[in-house]
Amino acid sequence: MAYQNLQAFIDKLEKAGELHRITVPVDPYLEITEITDRISKGAAAHNKALLFERVKGSDMPVLINALGNEKRMAMALGVGELDDLRHNLAHLLDPKLPRGLRPTLSRAGEMLGALRSIGLKPRIVGNAPVQEVVKTGDNATLDGIPILTCWPADGGPYITMPTVISRDPLTQVRNVGMYRLQVYDNHTVGMHWQLHKGGAEHERVAREMGKEQIPVAVSLGGDPAIMWSGSAPLPPNVDEFLLAGWLRGKPVELTRCISQPLEVPAHAEIVIEGYVDPAESRLEGPFGDHTGFYTPPDHYPVLHITAITHRRRPVYPATVVGKPPMEDYWMGKATERLFLPLMQLFMGEIVDVNMPAAGVFHNLIFVSIKKRYPGHARKVINGLWGLGLMMLTKAIVIVDEDVDVQNPDEAYFHLFGNVDWSRDVIIQDGPVDALDHASYNFAFGGRIGIDATRKLPGEGYTRGWPDPIEMSAEIKERVARRWLQYGFGD
Repeated sequence: MAYQNLQAFIDKLEKAGELHRITVPVDPYLEITEITDRISKGAAAHNKALLFERVKGSDMPVLINALGNEKRMAMALGVGELDDLRHNLAHLLDPKLPRGLRPTLSRAGEMLGALRSIGLKPRIVGNAPVQEVVKTGDNATLDGIPILTCWPADGGPYITMPTVISRDPLTQVRNVGMYRLQVYDNHTVGMHWQLHKGGAEHERVAREMGKEQIPVAVSLGGDPAIMWSGSAPLPPNVDEFLLAGWLRGKPVELTRCISQPLEVPAHAEIVIEGYVDPAESRLEGPFGDHTGFYTPPDHYPVLHITAITHRRRPVYPATVVGKPPMEDYWMGKATERLFLPLMQLFMGEIVDVNMPAAGVFHNLIFVSIKKRYPGHARKVINGLWGLGLMMLTKAIVIVDEDVDVQNPDEAYFHLFGNVDWSRDVIIQDGPVDALDHASYNFAFGGRIGIDATRKLPGEGYTRGWPDPIEMSAEIKERVARRWLQYGFGD
């Protein structure tokens, strides 16, 4: 399902009983964060999208927690439930699944070809609603935009739900990312594109080419599928707007920027245009991050604003990250479901994966596999560490195919029960997330892989693996049939 704009999604949320309007004045400095944090972690019945209609210092309402549960995340991506994402993509990719050994298989080419094949390439339009109001030069300021200061020790206000658009200076391939932006003043913001992300690669290429400026556009709002696509860890050279078009079932409409050679979503709420000088950096941070800790200050590029455009009555979208679970968990869960078929494209033995909330995406993943030979779990562990941004996963736990990894208690039961810690563990150094404070070196540290599958004789296990406890089907049926007789009720 395609939403024409963010207001269409807000209307859908309200009709579904998933929106709560707050009409009293609220402060973008810390107060909105505390309200949102309580709602995210509180009772499910109160976990709603929040629309703050009277934000101090601004005429713009603030929408937050819009993707903050499974129902809203599924609504945003046009599916009944998140698991539909993997079935839909698996159906799209199935005719292209490799048969036998194909050393030349390119995951970028495989997915790009699949997405292009359905004819949903973005298209350029004029008279874009996001350019109803145009500000350039000295008038292009952040003044009046209700940018949040989320946590007490944050380095300043941060734009937290952006769609950041840039192009590779050499190939001109577009990248769409979601990178936080620290406000330094009304004309400059910090560009926090991390070491392993597409925007940072554009910066490296520009530096090598001697480019003085990288054009950048920051889109806020629009169809939530477009907003979410910036967070998707797509293979290199796959346009995130192609993915958004597939999710929407219709092409993303783009319009040309006023001051930069880029295209932006025509139905966004706000667009910030500017450039990054690859030779310039500034201290950015600290920032209360999704890890539950403050990211310490570090040097990052600076975005110089050249134009700001917006609707006449825009809504400012934002999110808050911190100790899980929060809205970003559900954004990550959508990623997990959607990208399972891509993992299976290369490792067909994978049955399912789960990234628990406490693992904050990159700290832990449970993987169930169809184990067929000695060392199979180790093969999958190393394969995942070699698959795109899965390289940043600190702990990979492999279990057998009959384990429901979506049930954390069941997964933990097999993790702790099936492991001989002296034999079933791989520990190695490698890339880790740039936000990982535990690694002794920046973005480089230890990772662990755990084989929690049933062990085979060929793996040196000679004792005979025990059978799990299971009641007979006859007795289970009898007890189910007589349950009311026991006086327990339904």
